[in-house]
Amino acid sequence: MNEYRSLIYGVNMPVKIACGNYVIYTNFDNAATTPPFVTVAEDVMEFLPYYSSIHRGMGYKSQFSTKVYEEGRKAVADFIGVDREKNTIIFVKNTTEAINKLSNMLYEKYDDSIILSTEMEHHSNDLPWRKFDIDYIKVDDNGVLLLSDLENKLKKYEGKVKLVAVTGASNVTGYKNNIYEIAKLTHYYGAQIFVDGAQLVPHSKVIMKGHKENDHIDYLAFSAHKMYAPFGIGVLIAPKDEFDDIEPDYKGGGTVDVVTHNSIKWNNTPEKDEAGSPNVVGVLALQSSINTLRTLRMDNIRLYEEQIFRYAFSRLRRISEITIYTGYHKSSVAIIPFNIKGIYHETLAKILSYEFGIAVRSGCFCAQPYIQKLLNISEEETKMIVENGGKRPGMVRLSFSLYNTFEEIDYLIYALETIISNKGWYLNIYNR
Repeated sequence: MNEYRSLIYGVNMPVKIACGNYVIYTNFDNAATTPPFVTVAEDVMEFLPYYSSIHRGMGYKSQFSTKVYEEGRKAVADFIGVDREKNTIIFVKNTTEAINKLSNMLYEKYDDSIILSTEMEHHSNDLPWRKFDIDYIKVDDNGVLLLSDLENKLKKYEGKVKLVAVTGASNVTGYKNNIYEIAKLTHYYGAQIFVDGAQLVPHSKVIMKGHKENDHIDYLAFSAHKMYAPFGIGVLIAPKDEFDDIEPDYKGGGTVDVVTHNSIKWNNTPEKDEAGSPNVVGVLALQSSINTLRTLRMDNIRLYEEQIFRYAFSRLRRISEITIYTGYHKSSVAIIPFNIKGIYHETLAKILSYEFGIAVRSGCFCAQPYIQKLLNISEEETKMIVENGGKRPGMVRLSFSLYNTFEEIDYLIYALETIISNKGWYLNIYNR
């Protein structure tokens, strides 16, 4: 049995399936949200009697909450290897808010510049940049980012590119980009790099300061709810000298030093960029999850998840009716997108849930252009499907985490083979 399972809250939760029986819930939807660590739940409950507002209160609970909140920044800095003297650590709700905040705040600086995103991005690292002049780095037919196209575009725009916004790991295929190589190339051509770390930070060690000359990461965002810490917190890290002279995108309590009817003196970052009452409980939960992850060691987690991925991949590829949309790629997080011939992706997800208690994700995973590329569907075909009210193309996604087991993979294979062997019966029920 996996030794990590005891660390997860609710891991042996029974759920009712269609026949009326109860089975232990099998969660292969970790790329969307991970369950909490037991330590996170315990630390939150221990803190709640001391919960109060932060920064300006003189009461004991307020002072204690402020200390916990600010210790959260240090925990983040230590975890991702960033210099707090030179960088600001801003707490937000999630990665999506972090990217929108970054794009809003950089807009006045970069509104006449070019932003490069990629064809493999989550919508959250695409749509916020579309108010800029944007271009997309291509992926190959397997969905792997083409660094040659990145360099071609950096040369083509002759210094006009100010930011390259790239995912650390795809939420569709799991492919990890070489963010340090991308950073070095980006810096060579005078631009900065932003990394969407939502799928990377929970699974692999990330060091923002880099390893060699000019391979540092300028901007990074990630979400606590994908790293075993619910309660709604995310992180944006940015250079202080880029943010100190920019007005906050949200204005109000906590953002100002001095206000008159005719003037405003903003606080420095990060205070000016965290308007309103901050999510202290969320920061505590993130700090607790970071402490647990550091104790487990990210390299150990990565190695175990690679084993789970390899085992699942090898079992799935033996089933002829299954099409897998990712290759066996050493540089990837444990994600496998697939389809079964003759079964719509959403229908398959329902069958797995209702009949077997297995949770997967289906659809386009908020990355529609990437899915269209992988499925070889043109923009014109996509528009026709939408206009005619047809079924949206997509996939089923398996996403594994440190607490998943080889036995769960075996159960999944049993479920898929049962569904394939009784395809007509299941479709008769679930296509009604």
